Amino acid sequence: MTHPQPKAEVFAAIRRDSRAGLSGRQIAIKYRVSRNTVAEALRQPWPEPRKKMAPRASRLDEFKPLIDEMLRADLDAPRKQRHTAKRIFARLVDEHQAMEISYQIVRAYVAHRRGEIRVEAGRGPPEAFIPQSHLPGVEAEVDFGDVTVRIAGEQVKCFLFSFRLSYSGKAVHRVLATGGQEAFFEGHVHAFRVLGGVPTGKVRYDNLKAAVSAVLGFTRARTESARWTAFREHYGVEAFYCQPGIKGAHEKGGVEGDIGWFRRNHLVPIPEVGSLDELNEMIDRWDEADEGRRIGARARTVGEYFAIERPLLWTVSQEPFETGLLLPVRADRYSQITVRTNRYSVPARFIGRQLRVILHASHLIVYDGQQVVAEHDRLFAKGGRRLELDHYLEVLIRKPGALPGATALEQARAAGKFPPVHDTWWAAACKAHGDRDGTRALIEVLLLARHLPTEHLVTGLAAALRAGALTADAVALEARKAAEEDEQAAPEPAQHDNHEATVTFLTERRLAQLPRDTRPLPSVAAYDQLLKRARPPGERPAQGETP
Repeated sequence: MTHPQPKAEVFAAIRRDSRAGLSGRQIAIKYRVSRNTVAEALRQPWPEPRKKMAPRASRLDEFKPLIDEMLRADLDAPRKQRHTAKRIFARLVDEHQAMEISYQIVRAYVAHRRGEIRVEAGRGPPEAFIPQSHLPGVEAEVDFGDVTVRIAGEQVKCFLFSFRLSYSGKAVHRVLATGGQEAFFEGHVHAFRVLGGVPTGKVRYDNLKAAVSAVLGFTRARTESARWTAFREHYGVEAFYCQPGIKGAHEKGGVEGDIGWFRRNHLVPIPEVGSLDELNEMIDRWDEADEGRRIGARARTVGEYFAIERPLLWTVSQEPFETGLLLPVRADRYSQITVRTNRYSVPARFIGRQLRVILHASHLIVYDGQQVVAEHDRLFAKGGRRLELDHYLEVLIRKPGALPGATALEQARAAGKFPPVHDTWWAAACKAHGDRDGTRALIEVLLLARHLPTEHLVTGLAAALRAGALTADAVALEARKAAEEDEQAAPEPAQHDNHEATVTFLTERRLAQLPRDTRPLPSVAAYDQLLKRARPPGERPAQGETP
């Protein structure tokens, strides 16, 4: 099947054949066009543009003047009492019986007509955007975005932090359990470490609560939170705050688009990981691979532009900044503390005690003075509980009947910290010794985990179960046997062929720099004359001689 040539090429061919002496009839037959087309081609070298078809009539046409009237009335109405597309549609139906139109048609018309009416009324210029150029190493943009991931089989909502350099487009990402100030700080510290420095100019931000405590009127002035000001001064960050709302999003469009691009290209389908640390390790690899891509029609890759930009960044302060929040807490009678609506367990000996918590974006650490007493991964949802079975063992050994229904035991099973061999050994111990003594024996076994590795303890449980030894002492013995076997099976450290010591002492190193000492070793034989002469037994000392 032959496809017709473009009309401009046909015109050129017709004019060429006419100059060669072909008649209009021959040309029309050759190119399968009308005689009128041949005559038009001979009159002008370029065909007339195709006429646009008149717009088709729409069922909305008769209602457009009514919509325009409502939109003009909104020019003088209070901002919070202006017509929405939904309200306009409702008025057309109620007041003008516009049953034949749909809400989608009204919404599409209102979307583009509202701005036109504002311009026609002289209330402002049409929306326009000015292209911007950025110097290397000077500017950056920061933002948070929502993402959904599956962690340990549970689908949770997390927050994607993005720090993007404006010149190169190099972006550093981090997924965090929260979008609070501690996550905001941790994202910055990670970005500074990866980039190797801080931009010398301004970093653009939203008016997020982690940094801004108050927006002062319609100006650029902001009241910053005290910790954010300290953080900025520590790392030398100069902040620039965008306008509130959609207008502010246009002022940092690079990072807004980057979050959407990263989410579509790396987080679709929803990633399934065991922990946030595992996900962030994947994200670090993705960020490194993304240096090979080109943004838009740029001549070079992100990595090539970043190689120009990196030496121009300010060096990061080597002194660490505590990104976590310090919170005072008190352990209640359930041996739990409350942090941001969630509850976490601590060892039972701290019930009623005042403790301190360092709250990080993805985990928290509990202190008693300078001693770390508990560590937990941070909960994603609100009103949850995270309990460690080990924190309750001292109480359970006195109340063994509380173990079967303990929430801490249920969570330990779900987390894989209470494998099936524990249940099997527990059931056998209860059958042999009774429920109370059998449960108490299991708790004694669980206490062994504080001194023995988990894998050796599991091996000891299995060996004791096979032998029918249902006591904690037997489990401890078998676990220590497994540990000794592992030590014997472990490869010996490599030995040097010359069998010389691998440790160089400072004194030997200093003496090695001195010339060889050829002097004889000192002797104390001359001092023997000072020694008392030994007398035979029974001989008395001479007169005047000291005995």
